[in-house]
Amino acid sequence: MSGYILEMNGISKEFTGVKALADVNFKVERGEIHCLIGENGAGKSTLMKVLSGVYPHGTYKGDIVFEGAVQSFSKISDSVKAGIAIIYQELALFPDLTVYENIFAGNEVQRRGIVDWNRTIAEAKRMLGKVKLDVNPDTLIKDLGVGKQQLVEIAKALSKNVKLLILDEPTAALNENDSENLLQLLRELKRQGITCIMISHKLKEVISIADKATVMRDGRTICTLDASKGEISESVIIKNMVGREIDDIYPKRPDKKFGDNILEVIHWSAYDSELGRHVARDVNLHVRKGEIVGIAGLMGSGRTELAQSIFGNPKGYRLEGELWVDGSPAAFKHTSDAIKAGIAYVTEDRKGDGLFLIQDIKSNVTAANLSGISSRGIINDNEEVKIANQYKDSLYVKAPSVEQIVGKLSGGNQQKVSLGKWLFVGPKLLILDEPTRGIDVGAKFEIYTIMNKLISEGMSIIMISSELGEVLGMSDRIYVMAEGRIKGELPTSEATQEKIMQFATQ
Repeated sequence: MSGYILEMNGISKEFTGVKALADVNFKVERGEIHCLIGENGAGKSTLMKVLSGVYPHGTYKGDIVFEGAVQSFSKISDSVKAGIAIIYQELALFPDLTVYENIFAGNEVQRRGIVDWNRTIAEAKRMLGKVKLDVNPDTLIKDLGVGKQQLVEIAKALSKNVKLLILDEPTAALNENDSENLLQLLRELKRQGITCIMISHKLKEVISIADKATVMRDGRTICTLDASKGEISESVIIKNMVGREIDDIYPKRPDKKFGDNILEVIHWSAYDSELGRHVARDVNLHVRKGEIVGIAGLMGSGRTELAQSIFGNPKGYRLEGELWVDGSPAAFKHTSDAIKAGIAYVTEDRKGDGLFLIQDIKSNVTAANLSGISSRGIINDNEEVKIANQYKDSLYVKAPSVEQIVGKLSGGNQQKVSLGKWLFVGPKLLILDEPTRGIDVGAKFEIYTIMNKLISEGMSIIMISSELGEVLGMSDRIYVMAEGRIKGELPTSEATQEKIMQFATQ
């Protein structure tokens, strides 16, 4: 490696009195894969937005030195011209355009001022070859899976002669195979001389791919770890991320006492008329009072569909079978019926389905139970603030006040607000669908601690998770789904990742 391709010196950035970045120093060597890690809200994405021109020169303090020259990017196109490309977690593709149109959108191949479509398609094929994506350039983006869309984004960046590629949580929405393919591609790009910065909360990925890793906390750079010196390990990263040791990421519950069944599902099936098939078939499961029941399985196994069919069936599936709540038969025609029966569902898609991102914390916390803060149909504003503050404090939501817009919060804090929203309805059974997706290890630990506290207070939890470590670490009992069916049931004491995967792939 020949010196630093990037130096960010003394970078500070404020938002209405809140210091998001405080004298950050960040250096990246040419041709390396450098991971940027830290808890949600640590300042990682803000730092990259400063670098890419989203926050233009003059709105922050400090210097950006790229390829030996001080830069003053006033917009994103300035950083792109310099050879910097950033790919966000929410992909910036046009779903109804073709792959080749997306790759060269805003960077069209022209001849005498007219787009040369033949050359565009030929160049698109060349870029697809670079990212090892074997698809027809004529394919519409909406017809590709998320993993392939991610590769199209990278091909788009490569078409602009990128020198520094920044990826913000690139594997957050990918399955294990697509994640590994992406990491392998980054290794190949490194061999081609392209420098990569990867923001990630997945420590195993960081350990497997990073040449160096810089840890941020509270808007500051804490340390830079060097893989060649053996400095990058899970324990070291966690200690620097959260400022303390977390000996066991899955906190234990010493006294486990289970009561009668709070929920029982018998020969339960859900048929999706749009898909023309069953999304859940002949499912039998039960949840006892004071129990965390994990539901594991691969993507598409029917876990979310099962949960939604139980929670008032918002998708309108054709249902068969029996549903018992607290020892009595139940039939929910709407989600409000499920809520009245004491069931709450925290969706896996907190941004799309779980929260009102343009509204504040207090409005979100009380949204599912407005009657709890109303009198004669009129909302009591003081009571709403009081309730919201209670959940903000008890769930450790990091925000200046309950007036904070939820869309401005970090992923972990958004998840806590989503959790607070459903706790306010006073459920007996809480269904958590991917409760820690897209959040960092410190926020995960806090979510797990909250789960244990809720169980100790008499609640029951169904936890759907794609992270096998999480399922094994938090559950009392585990069901494994595949193709809409329960393929196995295991007490955690007998469960292993291998046994779960055996059932999941049957």
